[in-house]
Amino acid sequence: MSTSTVSATSAAPKKDGGRRKLTLPWILLIIAGGLALISLVRVISGADDLTSAGQISGALQLAVPIGLAGLGGLWAERAGVVNIGLEGMMILGTWFGAWAGYQWGPWTGVLMGIVGGALGGLLHAIITVTFNVNHIVSGVAVNILAVGFTQYLSNFTFDEAPGGSSKQSPRIEPLTEITIPGLSDWLATLQGKHWFLISDIAGVLGGLVTNLSPLTVIAVLLVPGTWWVLWRTSFGLRLRSCGENPVAAESLGVNVYKYKYIAVMVSGGLAGLGGAFLAIVSTGIYQEGQTGGRGYIGLAAMIFGNWMPGGTALGAGLFGFTYSLKLRGGAENVHAMLLLLAILLVVAFGWYLYKKTHVKAGVAAVSAAALFLWYALTDTIPSQFVEAAPYVTTLLVLALSAQRLRMPKADGLPYRKGQGK
Repeated sequence: MSTSTVSATSAAPKKDGGRRKLTLPWILLIIAGGLALISLVRVISGADDLTSAGQISGALQLAVPIGLAGLGGLWAERAGVVNIGLEGMMILGTWFGAWAGYQWGPWTGVLMGIVGGALGGLLHAIITVTFNVNHIVSGVAVNILAVGFTQYLSNFTFDEAPGGSSKQSPRIEPLTEITIPGLSDWLATLQGKHWFLISDIAGVLGGLVTNLSPLTVIAVLLVPGTWWVLWRTSFGLRLRSCGENPVAAESLGVNVYKYKYIAVMVSGGLAGLGGAFLAIVSTGIYQEGQTGGRGYIGLAAMIFGNWMPGGTALGAGLFGFTYSLKLRGGAENVHAMLLLLAILLVVAFGWYLYKKTHVKAGVAAVSAAALFLWYALTDTIPSQFVEAAPYVTTLLVLALSAQRLRMPKADGLPYRKGQGK
């Protein structure tokens, strides 16, 4: 090889900005390190509920609707359509899921929840793809229409049903939950020992095999399923090409409109499934306003996950975990999280020093010292901070991950068939 070739090769920019792609062993190592750190915090703080089976089970139940909304956003945006309307599609999923569920059973409710969300996605696709309306405007319109539409329908459906009212549905028959009796009991015994790391692993696994809804299993399987469809099939390649360069995709014979329609309808269906999960699994009834902004949080989880299924699931899990801490242990658990954040900032301080970014290192050091002092000098956390903890966590994570994000190149851009000619 000549010298010029070598110099040209060395001068060429590295793919993805020189960052190495995380492999499965590294991901498992990071997860193990995070669990060990949480275990250390649990031992020091005495907050034994941090990794209990109930905490993990609650976090999973809270994360599923957010993760489904995030996956829905991922499908739409990978095809180039911004879907702010996820919240409205979730609302449609809750209403249709509850309406069918209390009459014909929970599984029929699940299917109708998907249909309801997909109809919202179809409306969004017609407005944005066919009529080329601004995606944000269309998404906001879908959200507003979904609220008004479900309120209107409730007045002459749930209001006249036994046990219902204009703001909530009759109770829905629950889905049969999955528990592995022997394994669940053994893991609960190990968790009760409060051993370092071993009890934490037992608590995490116990939360995954105790009182588990089959709909939760389906939702978890949709994460690798989405990855496989979008990154390992020709269909997924064509769909993603519509979000990167629709003009080039059209020149290669891809029907861009068709793939955008499919993506946005699947997006709505996934958000509707998240809404049905809220109505059928989480609460057992439809209640007005029960989505509580989870569609928007799902969108934030998708952005945090860099428009990838695994990252989206991680973002949803993070929010679900912090929200579950608030619901189960309140001030004690959130107080323990101060110590965890302080330790993570110390790690960040070391990393920034290694990278010679001294300003960031200084900010991390000062923040870590403040959190250590806060933890050491207080025994409880103000209730207002406990309530805000999940949302503050979401904002912090988005702020810290903002520099590593790469959205699809044509995401949200207007497109007309034949515009490249």
